[in-house]
Amino acid sequence: MYLRPDEVARVLEGSGFERDYVDDKTYGYRRGVHYVYVNREARLGRTALVIHPALKDYSLRFAQPTSEMRTSQHYTEFPRDPSGGGDLYYGIPHGFSSRQLLASYLENVFK
Repeated sequence: MYLRPDEVARVLEGSGFERDYVDDKTYGYRRGVHYVYVNREARLGRTALVIHPALKDYSLRFAQPTSEMRTSQHYTEFPRDPSGGGDLYYGIPHGFSSRQLLASYLENVFK
C-alpha cells in the first residue's frame, strides 16, 4: 500500500518543502531550486510524488519510479511532454509505502 497524496504532502512540508501551488488535481512544492508535485488524483498513492525529469537518473539510487512518466497540464515547472502532447508537461512519478521511506528519499535526492 502506498501513501495517499495528503500523507505525501505532510511529509514534504515536514521536510522543508513549501507549498506554492494548489488546484483540484495538484499541489506544487518548492525547496530551494527543487520543485515537486503531489498528484492529488493518485487515489492509491502509486503516483503521488512527481519529480523533475532531470532528477530521474540520480534518484534511481534511492527509489524506482512507479511508471515511465506522468503528464499533466498543471506541471508547468517541468519540461513539455517529449511526445508532443501539446500543452502537457511531464514528470517522473513515485510512490512510497511509508513516511520514513519518503523522508529518506527526500533527504537523499533533494540535498
